[in-house]
Amino acid sequence: MTGHFFEGAEKLLEIWFATSENELGKATTHNDLRNIPRDIIEEVLSLVNCKVLKYAQSATTDTYVLSESSMFVFQTHFILKTCGETTLLHAVQPMLDLARDYCGFDIVDQIFYSRRKFLRPELQKAPHTSFEHEVAYLDSIFEGGSAYVLGRTNVDCWYLYTLDKTCVGTKSDQTLEIIMTDLDPEKMKIFYQEYTSSAAEATKKAGIDKLFPNAKIFDYLFDPCGYSMNGLLPDGHYFTIHITPEPEFSYVSFETNASYSQYQELTRKILQMFNPGKFTTTIFGGTAATSLDGQRKLFHFSDYGRVDHQIVCLVDHDLIYSYYKKHPS
Repeated sequence: MTGHFFEGAEKLLEIWFATSENELGKATTHNDLRNIPRDIIEEVLSLVNCKVLKYAQSATTDTYVLSESSMFVFQTHFILKTCGETTLLHAVQPMLDLARDYCGFDIVDQIFYSRRKFLRPELQKAPHTSFEHEVAYLDSIFEGGSAYVLGRTNVDCWYLYTLDKTCVGTKSDQTLEIIMTDLDPEKMKIFYQEYTSSAAEATKKAGIDKLFPNAKIFDYLFDPCGYSMNGLLPDGHYFTIHITPEPEFSYVSFETNASYSQYQELTRKILQMFNPGKFTTTIFGGTAATSLDGQRKLFHFSDYGRVDHQIVCLVDHDLIYSYYKKHPS
């Protein structure tokens, strides 16, 4: 395989913090990751090999649209999602140090690191050359790490690293991620500058602005093609979409922490919007908030067959992994 290639699949890191200073690790105004100066965050991002394209703040969240995906910073956790040949895990130790020095966070409450199988792993830089190398890197920083492989290892499997521990803080957060490949070439044309003049136009043409009509959207259209957006909702929730439109390696990801009750309908809308040939969904929920095992009959979609469906009961979370392929026409 020669010529231009871009690895759309993101590496996704989410770290939650707590403090031993206060009862039950509850955070105070001092304990706030948004206290870390923006220029210091940008220095960490340079270690990962990406830069900030757009930055905004809401009452609950700092949002960064990056040259390779996104970052969200909340009071007690952050999410960093990077694609291409970025070295995401190089951000882990610096962020732990900054969380301690600027925010008084001395406990890593939980970590989630995940990604789908790379199309061309040989192009990745250490420690991302294999999942085994990534796990070894994380194990050198954390104790009690657990590594999982979900799906079929000879197809589009998905990797997860997390800590085998009960969290100090109480989290009712839930997350839906949809990872799509083999996208509809006509729909992907929207995300080429040849056909669309601005990020705002691409957002409207695709219907992304209608997913959450009350969201503030920060979007970017790359030259000659490609698209990223972060959306902030008034209730403190977020959503983010990243698009690699080239037909040889097309890839789209969608992620949100909106309420679990919306996930079935949101997935339907996303499938209609992008018409993928294959897609994966991962749903995380706190075990107290949602009994995901009771929802296994949900998430069937008429044009797709569910090839794999796995439920993992982690210490403080449930996880559903599902892999779908379009029915032959």
